[in-house]
Amino acid sequence: MISLKDCFSKIRHIVTSTIAAPLLALLCNLALAYFVYFACRIIFLLVNYSFFSDNLSAGHLWQLLRGGFLFDTSAIMYTLSLYIVMMLFPLHFKETAWYQKLCKWVFVVVNTIAIVMNLCDTVYFQYTSRRTTSAVFSEFKNENNLLGIFGTETLRHWYLVIAAAVLVFILWKCYVRPKLNRHRLNWLKYDLACLAGLLLMVGLMIGGMRGGFTTAVRPITVSNASKYADRPIEAAIVLNTPFSMLRTLGKNVFNEPKYFTNEHEMQALFSPIHLPDSAATPNNKNVVIIIIESFGKEYIGALNHKNIGPNYKGYTPFTDSLLNHSLTFEYSFANGRKSIDAMPSVLSSIPMMIEPFILTPASMNDLTGIAKMLAGKGYHTAFFHGAQNGSMGFDAFAHATGYKEYYGRTEFNADPNFNGDKDFDGTWAIWDEPFLQFMEQRINTFKQPFVATVFTASSHNPFKVPEQYADIYKEEGGNPMHKCIRYTDMALQRFFDKAKHEPWYQNTVFVIVADHTNQTTHDFYKTDQGLYSIPIIFFAPDGSLTPGLNSDAIAQQSDIMPTLLHIVGYDRPYLAFGCDLLSTPPEQTWAFNYNNGIYQFFKGNWMMLFDGERVKAMYRFKTDPLLKQNMVGKVPQQKAMEQQLKSLIQQYMHRMSNNQLIYTPAN
Repeated sequence: MISLKDCFSKIRHIVTSTIAAPLLALLCNLALAYFVYFACRIIFLLVNYSFFSDNLSAGHLWQLLRGGFLFDTSAIMYTLSLYIVMMLFPLHFKETAWYQKLCKWVFVVVNTIAIVMNLCDTVYFQYTSRRTTSAVFSEFKNENNLLGIFGTETLRHWYLVIAAAVLVFILWKCYVRPKLNRHRLNWLKYDLACLAGLLLMVGLMIGGMRGGFTTAVRPITVSNASKYADRPIEAAIVLNTPFSMLRTLGKNVFNEPKYFTNEHEMQALFSPIHLPDSAATPNNKNVVIIIIESFGKEYIGALNHKNIGPNYKGYTPFTDSLLNHSLTFEYSFANGRKSIDAMPSVLSSIPMMIEPFILTPASMNDLTGIAKMLAGKGYHTAFFHGAQNGSMGFDAFAHATGYKEYYGRTEFNADPNFNGDKDFDGTWAIWDEPFLQFMEQRINTFKQPFVATVFTASSHNPFKVPEQYADIYKEEGGNPMHKCIRYTDMALQRFFDKAKHEPWYQNTVFVIVADHTNQTTHDFYKTDQGLYSIPIIFFAPDGSLTPGLNSDAIAQQSDIMPTLLHIVGYDRPYLAFGCDLLSTPPEQTWAFNYNNGIYQFFKGNWMMLFDGERVKAMYRFKTDPLLKQNMVGKVPQQKAMEQQLKSLIQQYMHRMSNNQLIYTPAN
């Protein structure tokens, strides 16, 4: 009786010893690569299970994994194309030990890189809700702290390091190498077998890279993952990181669709051109915009009596108290999931679509923003960011949109009134408390009117607070973000405590907004609307804005610039992909975000998911906050919302591609 071990040995001997040995060994090793990609996907799913658990039946999981096989095939064919040619090209030194060892190293190294990329994204996904694309190289090119961050995350996620080591070990030990006796080979038959195998694999490689074999199949892209996903966030399960990286390298992300041929019809549905009220009169109010890192709505008690419960206190006592005197919105959204998405959205009313605007070639277009427009009215303009100057490209974007002065870590360190790098958090930036105090002192020197914007940094991974507060702000509620939020809320209070005694304070309108959400605890904030739910707060100390929680209008980051221009009485036409929340009827307000290949569009009581070709879902998001009941095809508002969204997408893409982001009478 043949043992199982003997059976495997016999199969292995057949695989590695016939004239077809290179092809058979190659197929075995490709199967090994598929196993590694599958294992990485399962690890990704297990680590991030809370994001997907509500909708993950066995049948749906199978659908996601089936889609994942398609994208794994494409990634494997791209990354192992050199290895495949090395294994099959009919060269007679291919059977030597040194050459086969080289092939093994190429196979193992390439797949090790794929493992590391996939497992790194297992962690990074918790902050972005999407697979990483090639834009990440531009996003972090100016950061000098990445090794420290990577080291910290490696220690925190040690189990992923072990998983990576195990998978690499399996690659090395299970690799199949052809063993041929060069002296007994029929070289003609052998060469023909290799050539036939190569031709076969070239055909499979082309089909695998494209995602299909028919001429009608267009090469698959990241957006094709939505075909298998019921929720946009699930596209991250279908995709793998090597594919997402490779398919976005050097790509023009702004391809203009042709939904409309009639310009007037399209403009009637949506127009980014804003014409001023005939009664608009500049009033020289100062503007202070405070963009708070990761300040998701989940953390604010006063904004969660409905989503979490009436007894929920949150972690922002000062912000809660400020809301009693501010205009804010029950339904308010970020336009993106990264800090670099927030800058154009808040300051220039340019929402993120496909990829962060700052990282695309369109960022070289002629730009405007609230600073440039108000500078034309005599405003002093300044931007504050406590990170290393150049971090995230914020200084370049601030300059391009009209901020004349930039205050970063360099300027903070040069101020003798502060402690310099003793107040550096060791990772990202100056701690929020001293940096906001620095900002307040600098504002005191500005001539009125002015526009001052600050982007805070402390409420961020690696979730630390200054040493002197370590015993005051501790981890609570199972979420390390909470202590950071409490610290930043305190820093914000100290800023206002100082500012309210200054002569410019009463003549100022403040906006407090998050750049994006972060670590979540409650189910609502893991949904496709909750992942984008942030506070948008307008506060005027002189009482010129009626305070209260607006439950009728829908607000988004790209509405901030048009709304502020209304408040200060701006009297010139301008371009913005958002609404003036003070003059637009609530039923005509809307919000937009782009989520893993899906356009999310909020209007009235409805949230629509659109994949660029068809509507995938309609949810009554106000009364169905967990998005359980898909009403697609059953809602009379669906057609009108789809047409308006198509108009928005087409005009956005057209203007990005044709450098039309500034209002001129001709456009």
